[in-house]
Amino acid sequence: MEQTLIVLKPDAVLRGLTGELLGRFERAGLKLVAAKMIQVDQELAKKHYPADREEWIKLLGHKTLDNYKELKKDAKKEMGTDDPMKLGQMVRGWLLDYISSGPVFAAVLEGPHAVELVRKITGHTLPFKAEPGTIRGDFSFDSSHLANTAKRAIKNLIHASGNIEEAQYEIPLWFSEEEICKYERANEKAMK
Repeated sequence: MEQTLIVLKPDAVLRGLTGELLGRFERAGLKLVAAKMIQVDQELAKKHYPADREEWIKLLGHKTLDNYKELKKDAKKEMGTDDPMKLGQMVRGWLLDYISSGPVFAAVLEGPHAVELVRKITGHTLPFKAEPGTIRGDFSFDSSHLANTAKRAIKNLIHASGNIEEAQYEIPLWFSEEEICKYERANEKAMK
């Protein structure tokens, strides 16, 4: 059994999609073990998107460059740099602003292969690349280029832990041990 974190971002909450999106995970057999609505402050935002995760920041920059290349756009001309680290730092700043711009719904989901299953249900981080049937494929269409042109984070509805280690880091940022419930769902009994 694994646990993973999801955060329904302000665009999901403001569009009234919280129940619809949460239901997709529950219908897939994942168990909701913690949940809360929260207005994220800068302290939590900076812990969630830490400045010392250089590899992750560079990855954000590389994803941005790849998206510009696919769209035959000039990142250096439009963004002022083609350095992955500098681009990643810009994107990180927009993520900090965005996650704290409105209420979010944070939850811990539990189940076999929870991290991987949640990522499949969520879809590609770039919504325009997400497959139909995924959350992002069905409800979002944003891209790096659209977001970067507007100097904002990509509105992709949801954050989902990328791997087990990330989930183990993120869950305690958002929830205390006392907030995580232990119980057995009916479908768990059926699978025994």
